[in-house]
Amino acid sequence: MKFDFAQLKTLNELDFEQIAIWPKEVKIVVSVFVGIIVAALSYYFLIAPKLPVLDSVQAKEQELKLQFEAKYRIAVNLDAYKEQLTRIEEDFSSMLRSLPTSNETPGLLDDITFAGTTSGLNFRILNWQQEVPKEFYTELPIEMEVMGGYHNFGEFVAKVADLPRIVTIHDFTLSQEQSGLRLQLQAKTYRTAVAQREGEKK
Repeated sequence: MKFDFAQLKTLNELDFEQIAIWPKEVKIVVSVFVGIIVAALSYYFLIAPKLPVLDSVQAKEQELKLQFEAKYRIAVNLDAYKEQLTRIEEDFSSMLRSLPTSNETPGLLDDITFAGTTSGLNFRILNWQQEVPKEFYTELPIEMEVMGGYHNFGEFVAKVADLPRIVTIHDFTLSQEQSGLRLQLQAKTYRTAVAQREGEKK
């Protein structure tokens, strides 16, 4: 089939009411032109508005794939995670038991006094200081000043470390006096919110 370009010169003279008798070359050109217009309109009015939705769905797909991979790794190691969680809960419970409750803090001073006197120390000051609330726990500082010998101090600190409740030593100052050595320090124990609530219930 030969395409006669000369027939295209008649485009300006065509009558749309006589489309049936148009030359085939003109029909082909008009059909291609109409097809291009339809394709362009379809893209801008049907496809283009959907492209952001497609991008969003593709991004969501990648996110879901990552979530699936993370959950798959957890599922594969579920038994190990359960064992680890059990150990963490046991360690946490053990730590909570090492912290004094509200009802046990007065007895803690007695334990510290006993540790000091049995180590050969004389207490000048032993007082609770203002509590210091933290995010997950409360600090309970204790101001102490004791008199004694160098080795007595070492024995005292060792006994405090062996107490069933957690007590830490901070900001100690050792000075010489006529009657012997003087040790000033701050001890701290800690109370969690859980321990505090349990003490208030009791």
